[in-house]
Amino acid sequence: MMSSEHLTRGWLQQLLVVLLKLCLTFAGPLRPLNGTQCAAKGPASYILVFTGHWSPQAFPKQYPLFRPPAQWSKLIAVSHNRHFRLWEEGASASAGVQNFAELGVTVELMKAAKEARKSRSVGAMYRTAGIPNGIGHSSTELLMQPRNSLLSLMVKMIPSPDWFVGVDSLNLCEGNRWKQEVTIDLQPYDAGTDSGFTFSSPNFPTSPAENITKITSQMPNHPANSFYYPRLQELPPIASIKITRQSRSPDRQTPMSNHILPNSISPQRFSATPLDCEVSLWSSWGLCLGPCSRGGVRHRTRYILLRPANAGIPCPELEEQAECVPHSCMRLQ
Repeated sequence: MMSSEHLTRGWLQQLLVVLLKLCLTFAGPLRPLNGTQCAAKGPASYILVFTGHWSPQAFPKQYPLFRPPAQWSKLIAVSHNRHFRLWEEGASASAGVQNFAELGVTVELMKAAKEARKSRSVGAMYRTAGIPNGIGHSSTELLMQPRNSLLSLMVKMIPSPDWFVGVDSLNLCEGNRWKQEVTIDLQPYDAGTDSGFTFSSPNFPTSPAENITKITSQMPNHPANSFYYPRLQELPPIASIKITRQSRSPDRQTPMSNHILPNSISPQRFSATPLDCEVSLWSSWGLCLGPCSRGGVRHRTRYILLRPANAGIPCPELEEQAECVPHSCMRLQ
């Protein structure tokens, strides 16, 4: 018979084998999420160009002209792997995303990215200067590594309650090759932390906070919303990014400066968005003036809430009159 010592040793060996398999399962190479694992042999250099298309022709409703005028904050970009998320549609905004979307403050965002960099979940962080107009460009050079082939970025809309545009986990690597060029049209997002409807709404915190959602031509479904264009199926792009791979030579070590726009990049032209006139509800009927029986009239009025633009539906009549109703009139003295 096998001694108890041999039985105990055999049981311990089996236990060690099981534990080793479990360790390899969780500590070994992770499965790629949506094909995010990059097998490229080396890094890739890109030039990222952000272009704002926020114009009064494309977005005429409540377009900010002053205090402050329409403009873009600095761009924040992070290269990372699938263990890090700068922001995500349908998820709640982090403290860093909230501070950036509401105030344009980058401290918390950069702090989270630097912390994730210790575990190699984040490769590098990039920033460009802001754009003082709704239409303009900013640019920067990216150096992407195979272990951090995903790119996320955010740009705040100024002024706005907590609105921004961005890209979430864009993979610049496809199998064992880096992509040569990527162009993406951007739409506005609501961080879900401020309940303002318009660009210049006062600070009105959302409690409890909601998830990050895309703003569309009909959502939020409220006429006061600055992006409410019920005649449009979708909003025109308010911004875009173009990422182009560059050939790197050993003698070229100086990164590309912000706002240096390649000659091959030209602003996109979009058709003007029609904006229909909006008027208030009718006021109550006034008292009748004139003879009570015949010839007397009464009036009611309404006023313009939003003037039309870009061949939108013109405003209707703002005053209406009707014949007096007997016993509901006032005799002139």
